[in-house]
Amino acid sequence: MQFALAQAEQAARAGEVPVGAVVVESRSGRILTAAHNLVERDCDPTAHAELLAIRAAAAALHSPRLVECDLYVTLEPCAMCAQAIAFARIRRLIFGAYDPKGGGVEHGARVFERTTCHHKPEVIGGVMEAAAARLLRDFFHAKRR
Repeated sequence: MQFALAQAEQAARAGEVPVGAVVVESRSGRILTAAHNLVERDCDPTAHAELLAIRAAAAALHSPRLVECDLYVTLEPCAMCAQAIAFARIRRLIFGAYDPKGGGVEHGARVFERTTCHHKPEVIGGVMEAAAARLLRDFFHAKRR
């Protein structure tokens, strides 16, 4: 999660919402990819950290399915990202801060609980939650000044 937080800090410095994601090979613990939000830079509403990390990991492994991979992300994924996680067959999702407003895992759409969801990863929320939430809070506080 430290690496995902470092990505989130990079995002904040670039004026992006501070969310970072890292895809890790489950067996070896090797980091395959790391990414942060690029929505503003790319003028792309789908350029979320999770999607960018998943795309890069799939390309690196030459496979659309990441069954032996874990995804660390600093914020509870939205419904779009949660569905991509299911499609990618991510083994385990570990996230930091909960997102009652926009989350799609523990809140909102609860994508993995739907009968139409083809794959449900193991989910662990609240990992380094205080640090991840502080980054977001500080970012938005500075924006409102």
